[in-house]
Amino acid sequence: MIRALYSAGSGMSAQQMNIDTIAHNLANANTAGFKMRRTQFQDLLYQSVLQPGAAAGSQTVVPSGLQIGLGTRPSANSVVFSQGNFQQTDNPLDVVIQGKGFFQIRRPSGEIAYTRAGGFQMDRDGNVVTGNGDPLEPQITIPSTAQNISIAADGTVSYTVQGQTASQTAGQIQLATFTNPGGLNSIGNGLFLPTDASGDPTVGNPGGQDGWGSLQQGYLEASNVSIVEEFINMIVSQRAYEANTKVVKAADDMYQQVNNVTR
Repeated sequence: MIRALYSAGSGMSAQQMNIDTIAHNLANANTAGFKMRRTQFQDLLYQSVLQPGAAAGSQTVVPSGLQIGLGTRPSANSVVFSQGNFQQTDNPLDVVIQGKGFFQIRRPSGEIAYTRAGGFQMDRDGNVVTGNGDPLEPQITIPSTAQNISIAADGTVSYTVQGQTASQTAGQIQLATFTNPGGLNSIGNGLFLPTDASGDPTVGNPGGQDGWGSLQQGYLEASNVSIVEEFINMIVSQRAYEANTKVVKAADDMYQQVNNVTR
């Protein structure tokens, strides 16, 4: 009965973290480039009263054994990098990645972060930057006299100036891919940093033959959170939490009855 109390308590704690993850997903349902998370669980240690395969006699072994589980715990809340829906903005500096890849962003510390959010702007010097002012890497600068900014599917950024018909190239957007994007470290603002689990980034031009996605100008990638799916997951988690509370009450009632046996 004491084991049941602790096992049910671990289930309640695990479902509480699951609800926290669902709440985070729902809070970012309208965040451009956001990738939802899924909580994963694993069972805890087992107390082996009778080990499976133990000798039952001189010629026989125990076929199943007797093991008592001690509950569960959250093991991970991995990022799901499925493609979000595209939202048309008609902003020439809004770019979406069709397929695999991350934009490279240089942070104030000098390190490179990675994002799927392609809502870019120009700072006072004409550099293409994020909403926080961090420049795109490699840096792309567009002069103030530029007109008709164009971003091709392969990442080439070009523009025209008044009085000239020929376009000029401002730079080349490059994308990074990872062997295990689920191992990236989320640091907020839609940014990720590489870890030993994700591996080092592989950088290349969009739309190539090596797996990088192509770019589409004038669109943003919306969050990949499904509101309906998250509400279903929330109901399932809530019911699992309620079930564990009933186990706690049942185990407590049984323990109380045992304590009252001698009275």
